[in-house]
Amino acid sequence: MSPDLTHQANILNLIEQLSHKYLQGKSRALKMAIIALLSEGHLLLEDIPGLGKTTLALAFARALGLSFGRIQCTSDLLPSDITGLSIFDREKSQFRFIKGPIFSNILLADEINRAMPKTQSAMLEAMEEGKVTIEGETYSLPEPFMVIATQNPVEQIGTYPLPESQMDRFLITTGIGYPPEELEKAIIRHGGIRKKMMEIEPMVSLEEIEEARHAVAAIHLSEKLVDYIFRISLASREHPFILTGISTRGAINMASAARAAAYLEKRDYVIPEDVKYIATPVGAHRLIMRQEHESLNKQEVLQSILQSVSVPIV
Repeated sequence: MSPDLTHQANILNLIEQLSHKYLQGKSRALKMAIIALLSEGHLLLEDIPGLGKTTLALAFARALGLSFGRIQCTSDLLPSDITGLSIFDREKSQFRFIKGPIFSNILLADEINRAMPKTQSAMLEAMEEGKVTIEGETYSLPEPFMVIATQNPVEQIGTYPLPESQMDRFLITTGIGYPPEELEKAIIRHGGIRKKMMEIEPMVSLEEIEEARHAVAAIHLSEKLVDYIFRISLASREHPFILTGISTRGAINMASAARAAAYLEKRDYVIPEDVKYIATPVGAHRLIMRQEHESLNKQEVLQSILQSVSVPIV
């Protein structure tokens, strides 16, 4: 069945409007956020403080017009601060469950690696299964559900590295980077855009997002490209510097993200360039390096793997 591309123009318009008016210099990170959303995945924005990670997440959520929750992660944040808790209602003489911010379509976990590991793991079930179990009862989360987490480099004081199991839950990890010189000068001259973000109106509807997700899932992925993704994953597992390479879940995520990348390029089929475009954001953070090579840049290692794997002719 051919994918329904009816709402593709609205999704592309959202990227263009945000990139030009509010998120100049962050178009690549914004596109990765859209790919994660359309692939039903989660996004980790990783960079030093002060480059606009939170600004991008807030602008993205406002443009989608979905319910939005935010957690400012600190060392004393408790799991119940995310999931919610039961309180005793004296008038009804019974406990009443108060939902936490995780019951939102878009959850921003700001500076996630400042939370204790126990609190970080409170989001695992939600990110994988779209539900949470609290006090023995399971609650479904709204659809769509997407976590956008921001993370400062682990060298920063007071941070706790995310465990491998949690890193694997993020479909895409990307940085922001410094803006181009002229743009940074303009930002210094006029200040940030936090106040302007209140002007952002929803640019797509919930129905359009759901239909775009269905369309992405129907994008054609040929057997040659399935084999290409498999060979990239296999090469990462056999690399001498790597202890654990890209998992089967990582390969599945790579296929999903490649379909979303093809959708944004107005195609109903995936080509090798789509796989190469998303391979590093999807795969690099899943690599576990051998101890003697832990100082190597994972993005650069994965790029070298991509260069070593032959590209199929389609």
